Amino acid sequence: MPIVPSRFRASGLFKDPHFSTIYSAKIRRVKGITQTRERIELPDGDYIDIDWTIAATPQEGNIKKVAVLLHGLEGDAQRPYILGTAKLLSNHGYDVAAINFRGCSGSQNRLYRSYHSGDTGDIRFVVNTLVTRAYSHINLYGVSLGGNAVLKYLGEQDHIPSQVTCAACIGVPADLKASLEQLIKRENIVYRTSFLVHLKAKYRKKMQQFPEKMNKEDYKKINSLKRFDDLYTAPAHGFEDALDYYARASSFDYLDKITVPTLILNAKNDSFLHGDCYPIAQAKNSNIIHLEMPDHGGHVGFYMKGEFYYNELRTLEFFQKNME
Repeated sequence: MPIVPSRFRASGLFKDPHFSTIYSAKIRRVKGITQTRERIELPDGDYIDIDWTIAATPQEGNIKKVAVLLHGLEGDAQRPYILGTAKLLSNHGYDVAAINFRGCSGSQNRLYRSYHSGDTGDIRFVVNTLVTRAYSHINLYGVSLGGNAVLKYLGEQDHIPSQVTCAACIGVPADLKASLEQLIKRENIVYRTSFLVHLKAKYRKKMQQFPEKMNKEDYKKINSLKRFDDLYTAPAHGFEDALDYYARASSFDYLDKITVPTLILNAKNDSFLHGDCYPIAQAKNSNIIHLEMPDHGGHVGFYMKGEFYYNELRTLEFFQKNME
């Protein structure tokens, strides 16, 4: 324990992993939510943008709670899976700080580096900033890449602020190499092609900023996600190569060091996940890691009738339970 039996049941076309994934990412719309942007200056001279949704209901007594939301690869704080979560949590008394990773808020970040799956420094800085703003409860929520970063942050720190209460992570590639091996399968060509198109566009823009570090010759060599990580992610963020990046940035080896209650919700038919992305042994030996593996849901496609998705309702339930 705790391997958590799942109450989620998909129906109809939503049993298909590709339909549930694509519908949830491209067709779903979340209405009736307001975001206000705050730019946070970082110690290294760069910045990140946070999109705030303030609690729609008054916070009670001395409890002042905030949820920090982190998106996936080449996402942003306007993705449906972020907006749906932000709306639900704000309706239940949470301020919501939806982080846009460096370079993901619609404008280029200033430095050669940007963000990656194991980048925890900016999470640490934001959490510590929220502590100074007198939040008594800080809950973390990460999706896909953002979930891996949250888990690694929780597991690598010698001291997590006591205000960090719990976390929920959805569709988490806890083993980055295993996730890549899954994505390069023939049936996942749509996803990896989409990612590669966005990443190559980012490379072109970066190349204009840093022509002394990036060039057209290398750009022409980017024909896979691994090649992008070899030519940009690794050198920009202090890794030897892509394989070194996958090994050091994966959250899998940090899970047994996590000390706050954490939910991992990974569908068994998630096209992005494989192998150790399902940390079954770690969860069985833990009182902290709660691993839930529904049969269906694809990659963050836990559709339910009504306004909110299962992963959002399940996150609220987990947060509320661990506020008691």
